[in-house]
Amino acid sequence: MLPMLAGEFTDKATILVVDDTAEELALIVGLLKDQYRVRVANSGERALTMLATGDMPDMILLDVMMSDIDGYEVCRQLKANPRTRAIPVMFLTGRTRMADEKRGFDLGAVDYVPKPVSPPILLARLRAHLRLKAAADFLRDKNGFLEREVAKRTKEATAIKDVTILAMASLAETRDLMTGNHIRRTQYYMSALATSLQTNPRFSRHLDEAAITMLFKSAPLHDIGKIGIPDRILLKPGPLDAEEFEVMKNHAAQGRHAIEHAEQWLGKTLEFLTTAKEIAHYHHERWDGNGYPEGLSGDDIPISARLMAVADVYDALISRRVYKDPYAHDMAVATIIEGRGSRFDPDVVDAFLSIQEEFRAIAEQYAD
Repeated sequence: MLPMLAGEFTDKATILVVDDTAEELALIVGLLKDQYRVRVANSGERALTMLATGDMPDMILLDVMMSDIDGYEVCRQLKANPRTRAIPVMFLTGRTRMADEKRGFDLGAVDYVPKPVSPPILLARLRAHLRLKAAADFLRDKNGFLEREVAKRTKEATAIKDVTILAMASLAETRDLMTGNHIRRTQYYMSALATSLQTNPRFSRHLDEAAITMLFKSAPLHDIGKIGIPDRILLKPGPLDAEEFEVMKNHAAQGRHAIEHAEQWLGKTLEFLTTAKEIAHYHHERWDGNGYPEGLSGDDIPISARLMAVADVYDALISRRVYKDPYAHDMAVATIIEGRGSRFDPDVVDAFLSIQEEFRAIAEQYAD
């Protein structure tokens, strides 16, 4: 069922009549004034000026042959302007050749009524096009409402994801007071590295904007597994012995398990946590296969974890700990270079070197 036409039973629709002949204007106004609100323009330029600032009419009746600019040019400008392109234009003209009609329709007109105008035909066509416009307006408003609702729900869903990640990350952060702004810095390191690698053929298809956003949001969970490490080890004011280090290594697997447990509690696997599980589980793997927890090597290590490996080590090096002083930036860079091809993916290290000043800036901006 079509929506009620604005003006049929409530407010009258507004018709703009454009013609540079006073007699023609008077004729059309007399024909329409009892059923519609009628506005007039006695030239194409006048019509364009009125439409540039005033309220929009529901329909435009446009003469073709006018002394300043003709109706075809007026129509072309109307359809090129986002403000006016949706207003239906009906040509009223004595030019009835097929080529003239085709030109009018090609420019975007909805109808072509010959002069002298037949009142019943004009009124019937006007009524039909106004009903079509009312239906189109209704659908446009409905679609606009639905788009706003989708955007609102999407924003809410995104907020829930962000809160979920940050809430989980805060659990680990409260256990390890030495980390400070480590979580925030690694987020920006990850984003910078991923952006730098977008043009690398090995990485380009994996690092679109959506993937980079997910890396940024997932990075805070890389050490979530530390919630399962005893305080005597996690907070030890000095280097760990071999036995303690074996316990500490468990945080990688425990991190993945913590996220999986959260998904089980929710009753479903969440796509947005897939990257977080990869980072938590594999960011201590090494390019040469000598890392943990699974001893993966090379491209078997997820890209997200390879990026985090560089970001995490760089930040650990430049950060103060109770058992060590912070490295200077250049010393940290040298250590990363030493690990190229052994500890780290060579291409990731090359990307790091190309943007090392950006890493330095991030570290300074979010210093503890």
